[in-house]
Amino acid sequence: MRELVETGSAIDAARDGGRSEASIRAVESAVGPLSRSYRWWLTHYGGGTVGGTEIATVVPGPETFTGRLDGERLCFYQEADCGDSYHFALDRRVGEEHAVVRRDHRTGDEEQVAESFAGFLSTREALAAGLGDGPNPTIARLWRSTPGVLLPDGVLVYGPQAIRERNETYEVREYAPHWVLIGDDSGGGGLLMRRRGRDRTSVFRLDLGAIEPDVERAGDRLTDDLIGWLAAR
Repeated sequence: MRELVETGSAIDAARDGGRSEASIRAVESAVGPLSRSYRWWLTHYGGGTVGGTEIATVVPGPETFTGRLDGERLCFYQEADCGDSYHFALDRRVGEEHAVVRRDHRTGDEEQVAESFAGFLSTREALAAGLGDGPNPTIARLWRSTPGVLLPDGVLVYGPQAIRERNETYEVREYAPHWVLIGDDSGGGGLLMRRRGRDRTSVFRLDLGAIEPDVERAGDRLTDDLIGWLAAR
C-alpha cells in the first residue's frame, strides 16, 4: 500500500505525520472500529486526496471524524460537485476490513466496489492510470482487495501503480501481445496471464528474457486460481 500511495498518480497523501493511536481510538468510540487499511492510512499520512478530492480524516483537539455516519454506512469520500459517495459498509466486515460501497448521488443505489480501503485506493489508481478495472477479471478482483501482493518467498503480483511500467520494460505487448505480465518471482521468472480469450484464469511462469507469443507452450502453468494460490503460499 505504501508503494501505491508514494508512486501512484491519483493519490496525494498529506505529509503531516499522521494521527496518533489515541486520536483514532477516540473517533472509533463514536463510529465503531475502522478498517485496518484505513487505520494504517490515518496513522502514516493523516489525510490526503484521491483525484483532487479529500478523503475523510480525523481532526484532533477534540477528535472529530470529517466523514459522516449514516446507520451501517460510514462515508469517507465523495466525488467532486456532489457526485457519488463512498462508504464503509459496517455490516460487511471480513477480518479487519469493511467492504466499500459506492452510492449513486441521483438514485441512492449502492454497489460494492472494493473489499477494503486499500482496494478502494487501488481501483481509483487503476482508473486514473487508464487501466480500467484491470487487465483481466482475476487481477481486477485482486485489486479490489489490495494494490498488489508480495510474498515472503519473493513472489510479487503487481498493483496498478507498477504493472504498466513492468510490461513496458519487458516489451510484453511486442513479444506476447495477447498476454500481460502480472508479476514475477524475484528470480528472473515472470508471471503471465491472458488479456483476452477463453482462459483468462491460468497463470504461467516464463523467464523474463524468453517472453514469446506462445506463453502456454513455452511456460510452466502454475495455477488457474491466482488468488487461492497466493493465499495458500
